[in-house]
Amino acid sequence: MTIDLRSKAAIVGIGASPFTRNSPDGAFKLGAQALRAALDDAGATRDMVDGISIHTGSPLGVDYDRFAEAMGLNLRHAAQYWLHGRFVTLSLQNAVLAVACGLADMVACVTVVKFLSIRGALGGDADHEGLREGGGSHGEDPAFGLTSPSGGAALFARRYFHEYGVGTEILRDVVMSSRAHAARNPAALRREPFDADAYAREPLIIDPLRRADCAQINDGAVVVLVTSAERAKEFKKPPIYIRGMQGIRGGPDEFIFAPRGFGIAQQGLADWPKERQPRQVFEMAGVDNDAIDGLFTYDAFSPLVLGVLERFGYCAPGTAHKFVGDGNIAPGGRLPVNTSGGLLSEAHVAGWNSIAEAARQLRGEAGERQMRQADLIQWGTIWGDSVILGNEA
Repeated sequence: MTIDLRSKAAIVGIGASPFTRNSPDGAFKLGAQALRAALDDAGATRDMVDGISIHTGSPLGVDYDRFAEAMGLNLRHAAQYWLHGRFVTLSLQNAVLAVACGLADMVACVTVVKFLSIRGALGGDADHEGLREGGGSHGEDPAFGLTSPSGGAALFARRYFHEYGVGTEILRDVVMSSRAHAARNPAALRREPFDADAYAREPLIIDPLRRADCAQINDGAVVVLVTSAERAKEFKKPPIYIRGMQGIRGGPDEFIFAPRGFGIAQQGLADWPKERQPRQVFEMAGVDNDAIDGLFTYDAFSPLVLGVLERFGYCAPGTAHKFVGDGNIAPGGRLPVNTSGGLLSEAHVAGWNSIAEAARQLRGEAGERQMRQADLIQWGTIWGDSVILGNEA
């Protein structure tokens, strides 16, 4: 037996703290600012929140029980995922499942990041959370000296260069598109002019990634409120429906910073089974790629954007760099990507700043960066999970 989840839940409120470098405010205060802003946005009250889905717990963010205690919440449903970013979609999907199945009436998806206060705790010897995967929480392999999250993205980029005969200009074009979006966003950390010469001056972090190819390091919080489709129309803003979903992928032919089957982890040594239901999110939403107005993704590193475009069928394998180079993901392009600037240029709030931006676009509230048409937006990651959001059920 399966449950039809199409448009059974909706986003009714979004809120954020300021995004800053080395904020003097603690994690709970940042979370409180974002929660209050989301409640105000929805026209909701604190006592309406009876569920919580925490994406990043301590030490990077806040744990569900302490946050509920500090905020005075009375919960009957809680979920929490570990502090690395790959579970952004899963925490939103948990909220959808909770309200669709009656486990909660309204779930607050809460993400707080205090990157500057835990510098050195992500990757390497101090990464205690990473020890659950032998020190390789982002797909790294410490036994071979790969202990940095950026290392996996660099491996993917080098393999892509080799397979398709391209160079670093493809990463530059991704970053320049991101900065062009951020220039229109007053909340973005990187709004200054940025061109090819500026990219060339950026220092190398891990070849071929330059500093601009890597996400911002900052503090901030985002809260997204999810309720059932039946209740969604009771709130102040137009509901944003979750039209379709598919879960995170895993297996011997998956590497979280490359498309499935690209050979980073396994080098093509076996004939692994094909991905199960790779188009599930589109099938549940009842649409295809041509219906999608914008693509939002977890762009912690610039190569990931190329992988997402190819994984979800917007570009054939080996052609995403051409699609990007032709301006299609930039402002005014055929498929705008991360119109707030994303993790690369707005802020790294584990992807939730981009999910909030998708809701703004679908409401028509994005101001200068408003897309020409915004009826359906896909959020999807290079590791295969996704939701499709729409302003109609």
